This record gives sequence, structure tokens and C-alpha cells, in this order.
Amino acid sequence: MAGSLKIDKGPGWIELGFKIVPGSSRTMISGSLDGLIKVKVAAPPEKGKANKELISYLASRLNTKKKDIELVSGASNPVKRLKIYGAEPEKIMQICRE
Repeated sequence: MAGSLKIDKGPGWIELGFKIVPGSSRTMISGSLDGLIKVKVAAPPEKGKANKELISYLASRLNTKKKDIELVSGASNPVKRLKIYGAEPEKIMQICRE
């Protein structure tokens, strides 16, 4: 993954930014952009569907529970900050390269 991701860390959590592209043909990580992880999501950007799809996708890829992923900011914006409890930055970097 090109570029450097801005990752904030705390005791038992990490927080990082995402750029979401809703309405894609399938949900997938598609690289990085300006320190954010770019994710295409299949869900439309209405009534929180894209946010739920993003959280479900990340929980699946990180092998964690959806309740361990918190939307910190960007509920109605394509740029979002998520706090992920129990995840290691190395695991995030690994799924971004796959």
C-alpha cells in the first residue's frame, strides 16, 4: 500500500481513517489515499447502510466482532474515522496489502 496511514493508538485500540466509495459492485479495500484506507462498499450511501457494510466487512477481515468497531466520525461523510478495539496495526496493514 502506497503512502503512510495515520494511525492513532491507545490501550487496546487503534483509530484510523477511511475513504468510502459506496455503491460499488463489491466490497473491497482498494488502496490508500492521503493517509486514509480506501474501501469500496457495495451498499448504497443511505440510512447508514454503507457504514454498516464497512463495519461488517472490517470485522470479517480482522476476525473481530462488529461491536469492537466504533464509528468515531463521518457518519454522513465518505471520510470516516473508526476506532477498532483489540486490533493490531500490523493486521490492518496486512489486509490492506491483500
